[in-house]
Amino acid sequence: MSESRGRKSIFITGAASGIGAEAARYFAKRGWFVGLYDLDEQGLAEVADVIGGGNSHMAVLDVRDRAQWAAAVNGFGEATHGQMNVLFNNAGVGRHGWFEDIPPEDCDWIVDVNVKGVVNGVYAALPLLRETHGARIINTASTAGMVGSPRLAVYSATKFAVRGLTEALDVEFSGLGIRVTSLMPWFVDTPILDIGASEGANVKMADEIRAIGQPVYSVGDAAAKVWEAAHGDEIHYMVGKEAERARFAQRFMPGRLKKQILKGLPERE
Repeated sequence: MSESRGRKSIFITGAASGIGAEAARYFAKRGWFVGLYDLDEQGLAEVADVIGGGNSHMAVLDVRDRAQWAAAVNGFGEATHGQMNVLFNNAGVGRHGWFEDIPPEDCDWIVDVNVKGVVNGVYAALPLLRETHGARIINTASTAGMVGSPRLAVYSATKFAVRGLTEALDVEFSGLGIRVTSLMPWFVDTPILDIGASEGANVKMADEIRAIGQPVYSVGDAAAKVWEAAHGDEIHYMVGKEAERARFAQRFMPGRLKKQILKGLPERE
């Protein structure tokens, strides 16, 4: 089994693709030991191959399953001698479309992964985090967790929940010496942009983003912000200028922001 051999370590969910995979590569290049966890075993293996076998621990993990969390954290702890410098709660899913067009069962899935999966991760990793000096939790939220996003209503609600959990736990865990931060991306070039209202839907979120000319940021931009979130003094780390602008507008010009959102909303068929 690979071991951290005294290196700092990060446990990453959703590590088989997108922001999780790029963050794994980013931290590994800087000498960190990386835990890779996802449902996509082949994707995990490909990331582990790039990082190098001696630099990572890998396991299949469904973040909805507490027993799988316990096993994954136990294996990680054995590789790191009971240490975890960073828990990166990154796994997330979504559906894009009018609220009534998204099946209720899919909304259950979104809540279970995006909210309960994060909560499960904090519970499972807390013993290792408490034993690690200067430990941190980074939760992937979204600009949709700062501004209510139509046609992403339930996804947006889950990201508001992640933001609230982050803010609450950052205060609550201060007595344990653990910081809690969040990643707040604008649109990033990841598989989540291919979501539709249902599995196999013809119209994807990426299509509408391209149609209205909105910028899409790279996973490299996001990974650099994950690094900042692991080391900086802020609580929320925005990915992209548009994310920063949305945060500013929500705070100081909510009426104007709502008008802009309404202007970009397509008509119902």
